[in-house]
Amino acid sequence: MRDDGQMPRVDLFDLDHAPITVQDYFTVGDPGPIVAALAAVPELMAPTLGFIGAALGPGSIGVRYKEFAILRTSVLQGCSYCIHAHTTVSLDAGLSNLEIRALRGEVALEVGFPLDDERALIGWIDALAGATGPIPDDVWHAAQRYWPQHSLVELTVTVGATMFLNRFATGFQLPTAPHVTERLVAAGMA
Repeated sequence: MRDDGQMPRVDLFDLDHAPITVQDYFTVGDPGPIVAALAAVPELMAPTLGFIGAALGPGSIGVRYKEFAILRTSVLQGCSYCIHAHTTVSLDAGLSNLEIRALRGEVALEVGFPLDDERALIGWIDALAGATGPIPDDVWHAAQRYWPQHSLVELTVTVGATMFLNRFATGFQLPTAPHVTERLVAAGMA
């Protein structure tokens, strides 16, 4: 069950009910709702998690900027599951409460991010996740002023993978884990 009393729209498997081919994902404890839902289609588990792990995991751009992309994209897509989960991950990655609140749209970006290079990166994320069509020229030029092409490519893959997860989690109404909710409350970000 979710925080709001709603049930997820997909079965969430546990170790006792998961197909044998994916039970390894459950042996170290609760793998979370995304894995529990993916267990319904075992042949997609490894390729999906491999791609997601590479797209959202550490890379040349660094965990801090990956979390900019994941949290901001999730906010723009309105995915409460991912916003909650990645607010806590952002705290672990060293983002300040003010930066997180700015990415979540609770304070102006300029307040949380006084540096031009970081605002240019957020502009790139916003153009990818919050609009359709090509990146506008002004956003393109601002991002290129501060960020090498490989960083923008990596960040774009991260935004795309996040949008996939946002649709997956929102479409199936995946629940926020109780430990995530507790952490958000403790951090004053619930």
